[in-house]
Amino acid sequence: MTWIWDPSREWIERTNVWQFMRKLGFADREEFLRYSRESIEDFWERMVEQEGIEWFQPYSRVLDASRGVEWAEWFLGGKLNLAWNCLDRHLARGNAACIWEGEDGAVRTLSFAQLADEVNRLANGLAELGLVKGDRVALVMPMVPEVVMILYACCKLGLIVVPIFAGFGASAIATRLENSGARVVFTADHAQRRGRLLPLKERVDQAIERRTAIEKVIIWRYKTGEIPWHESRDVWWNDLVRGQSTIRDSLPLDSEDRAFILYTSGTTGKPKGTVHTHAGCLAQMSKEIYLAFDHKPEDRFWWLSDIGWMMGPWTIIGNHNFGGTIFLYDGAPDYPAADRLWQMIERHGITTFGISPTAIRLLMRAGTPTQQMPSLRLLGSTGEPWDDTSYLWYFENVGRRRCPIINISGGTEFVGSFLSVLPIQPLKPCTLGGPAPGMATEVVDEGGHAVRGKKGYLVCMKPAPSMTRGVWGDPERYMETYWSRWPGWWNHGDWASVDEDGCWFVHGRADESMNVAGRKVGPAEVEEALIEHPAVSEAAVIGVPDELKGEAIVAFVVTKPGFVAGTALEEELAKHLVDALGPTFKPRAVRTLRELPKTQSGKIVRRLLRQKYLGETLGDLSTVENPQALESC
Repeated sequence: MTWIWDPSREWIERTNVWQFMRKLGFADREEFLRYSRESIEDFWERMVEQEGIEWFQPYSRVLDASRGVEWAEWFLGGKLNLAWNCLDRHLARGNAACIWEGEDGAVRTLSFAQLADEVNRLANGLAELGLVKGDRVALVMPMVPEVVMILYACCKLGLIVVPIFAGFGASAIATRLENSGARVVFTADHAQRRGRLLPLKERVDQAIERRTAIEKVIIWRYKTGEIPWHESRDVWWNDLVRGQSTIRDSLPLDSEDRAFILYTSGTTGKPKGTVHTHAGCLAQMSKEIYLAFDHKPEDRFWWLSDIGWMMGPWTIIGNHNFGGTIFLYDGAPDYPAADRLWQMIERHGITTFGISPTAIRLLMRAGTPTQQMPSLRLLGSTGEPWDDTSYLWYFENVGRRRCPIINISGGTEFVGSFLSVLPIQPLKPCTLGGPAPGMATEVVDEGGHAVRGKKGYLVCMKPAPSMTRGVWGDPERYMETYWSRWPGWWNHGDWASVDEDGCWFVHGRADESMNVAGRKVGPAEVEEALIEHPAVSEAAVIGVPDELKGEAIVAFVVTKPGFVAGTALEEELAKHLVDALGPTFKPRAVRTLRELPKTQSGKIVRRLLRQKYLGETLGDLSTVENPQALESC
């Protein structure tokens, strides 16, 4: 595999990571990374100092793992508040805190001072409702500036934020409200997609009819139109904040005080509530924006995400810790035209843009963007493994071969990256660079031995500040899921590999791998081969029982416009797969679908494809954004 990006010396020396390395006495990236994982306490102490995190009371100890590495605590004795660091101390800044555009073209811009006034009014309104530190507050909201206000208002009071994807159905919303024990939920009257109004408040009402602890529903008026109303429970946002003071101090909180419960996408069962702290979020998210995404004061940062996915809070907190400008968009990425994203990048001067491979594969269908997007400096990606074709299209047609792709891989359980490209390193297509700074990541075989040149399991051998403090309400599930396979090591559940040049790659979920005639293969490798065919836009593969081979491959594909689905194409794709991977991996069947079932974060739900194909009872559908995709399987 050839190199596609090689930064110049001038580029390298301008980066934050290079300057931080030199400050610590390192001139070699690998030596710096080795130090960061072997001396984690020293690294994180130096890192939070470099991030400029302010403490109401200094911490006395960086790390305490006396209860076991699984229950490590960080920055003991320190007191701080996420809202103080991300908002209160930046009021005099001249740049925008947030720029927003709606699907209908409406634009709003908020300074840090304007944002703070609204946050403080909201925090005072929440306090009047009787909410106290440790209470949970959920939000089922469109991606609008109000989500930032909710986040910081709750953090000021020590309330725990529970973001929930606004595209979920009532059942999925109810599961999260019930599990978290949230007392209050924020929502909007409607959501909007492709010009159509969607009944968001009505869906939240349906969720609350189940067994939840919700006492109040706070509704933000987004669009016009009637909505169902429950007099004793519902409160308009404007009524809650009317007459409230624009002054509210941020409560000094312990480093380990909880800031978020974030739910995983649930591809392997019911969603898990991962638990994150004020200090952990600030330390990890800020590190990644500073080192990997090379934050500069003039940056305008946009990650195409929903607040219900980890990348929503990650974008807000990581950038605002430095007083940076974020861009938010609420709408479909290809509406009213396929070049909507590229238009907005040019219109708002976006310098850093992040997106998932799934979204790129969708946008590729429309052809090459005509916009040059000269403001772009860095590209980002996460969420799933890339295929070469889509990755190179992104690099060549969006970044114009002048912007490195900062590909990161981590998870909701970690609110950050286990693996990360750094902007000072050369790149091959699809690479994730290597272990993120401060992360003792490794690729190991079944016996826990490090492997190179072949696939193994991605693990982390030491704790980090942002690792979940358990699964909300279920400590046994936490231990079983992440720590039971190799005691003392975090098992992330991904296939990964390191090639001869030291480039790291992720190949999909290890628990979705297939063993065909004694040969293990991950779905990403087979899917990448299918996507290389000119007729295929997206692909998903599963393993099914086979008397001869143990497992056989079944492939599901979405075709590009202009190609006719049918037996002839399916036979052609089967032959294409044999040509690409060898006769061992000839699929039992290839089926064409209109769309693949996915979670709200864009992950393909292969377990449901398998259950549907085998005629089994379907598992939990609450995290599936488009369950209708299963009808034609």
